[in-house]
Amino acid sequence: MSAPSPSAPRRLLPWMLVGLLIAACTWATILPTPALPAGTPTAEASESGVALTIYNQGTALVRDRRQFTFQSGLNDLDFSDVAALIDPTSVLFKSLSDPGGTAVLEQNYEFDLVGSAALLEKYLDETIAVITEDGKTHTGTLLSGRGDIILRTPGGEVSVIQAASVRELSFPELPDGLITRPTLAWKVLAEKAGRQDVEVTYLTGGMSWAADYVLLLDPNDRAIDLDGWISLSNTSGATFQDALLKLIAGDLQRLAQPGFAADALELERAAQPTVAPVEQREFFEYHLYEIPRPVTVRDNESKQIEFVSAANVPADKFFVYDGLQCRENYWYCTFQGYAQTDPSYGIASNPKVMVMVEFDTEEVDADLPRGRVRVYQQDVDGAALLIGEDTIDHTPKGERVRLYVGDAFDIVGERIQTDFTRPTDHSLEEGFRITLRNHKDEPVDVRVVEHLFRWSDWQVLTTSDDYTKLDSSTIEFRVPVPANGEHTLTYLVRYTWP
Repeated sequence: MSAPSPSAPRRLLPWMLVGLLIAACTWATILPTPALPAGTPTAEASESGVALTIYNQGTALVRDRRQFTFQSGLNDLDFSDVAALIDPTSVLFKSLSDPGGTAVLEQNYEFDLVGSAALLEKYLDETIAVITEDGKTHTGTLLSGRGDIILRTPGGEVSVIQAASVRELSFPELPDGLITRPTLAWKVLAEKAGRQDVEVTYLTGGMSWAADYVLLLDPNDRAIDLDGWISLSNTSGATFQDALLKLIAGDLQRLAQPGFAADALELERAAQPTVAPVEQREFFEYHLYEIPRPVTVRDNESKQIEFVSAANVPADKFFVYDGLQCRENYWYCTFQGYAQTDPSYGIASNPKVMVMVEFDTEEVDADLPRGRVRVYQQDVDGAALLIGEDTIDHTPKGERVRLYVGDAFDIVGERIQTDFTRPTDHSLEEGFRITLRNHKDEPVDVRVVEHLFRWSDWQVLTTSDDYTKLDSSTIEFRVPVPANGEHTLTYLVRYTWP
């Protein structure tokens, strides 16, 4: 459809008017894009295209290469379709064709987008035409466009037109300063006329990624199949077509104020389509995951890409009883009174026995970035059922991953304080009896964790079972519990302080 003449009014579609008046939606699909000033270079996609490097913290580094036709001398260059959440202070402009002969004199970020609120604001004290549902045309000077429309007619009368009764609005032309898409605008001095490849790099918010893992535990609880997926979210306000995609896993230091040095990161040329797996490699003190094919990342889209897959990885399932782990009200259960000498401090009994699954990332042959893990196991009919969820932190290859997937139904723990005495003013002795009851038809081993928190100088005087010292204030018992039976362990500890 040809553009209207400058004197012809620009009209809004009737069925969209009321929503535009109320919600201030973008009119880019309704109003023609304003013509560029004479001499403004027109952009075309460069062969190398777009590259994205996305960080865990919701930030992305965008490298966009396009072609512009320059005239010799001063050029007004408009670079549209940038992310709406761009950090303008991070923009780096570079001519790839003639870097020595092309210089940026001025940069502006224009984001005053066309919308009902913006148009009505621009046309205050100007003449517009309003057509209501009854077919009448009201022409006058716009006094207010907030809610109802208030016009002053040529005869001096003031009329109020309710927003719900408006069918069309007509404006003489699109005011200066309004654009349909977020745009970077430069004044560029070029020595040579002709086409150049231009690279623009900037940081934007609204893009993030996380890892999601699906873990299938075999029926014997001895091995797992692991699939890892990159879950990518884009709410930056821009679509990136056929982009080279890189993901950085790690805790990147960012200042509270904008200004991350975009030119400190180097992005490579886009890769050609391939069936190769996601490449993992070290980058500075982080880990980088590169997708080996162009990926289109649309605005307001969530996308998943598989990046790791491993089968028949050895795994262990085991049970842990921590009598002080009161998950419903941890403060009440463990922090009443004065820790050193109050006999009621830390004696709450948690009956739950935790179910843990553990495996080594060396067997997966991959570094695992932070993310959520869903654990499944096949039922007798072959259907995989969810048995628990947990999260993991960034885990390099060669480390063990321990997942808490839930609480055992058939194993119950009980922890009772049996002794509390003060032999001297600088010591106390405390004893506990811990009973584990197993209602399964097969025996189990349970790891019992005890926290010796009253003082740093402690000694276990007597114990019914052997223990291992895990750290300066934690010991662990590994006890067998027979099928449909129970096991009771006891210990007495002495604390001494100056």
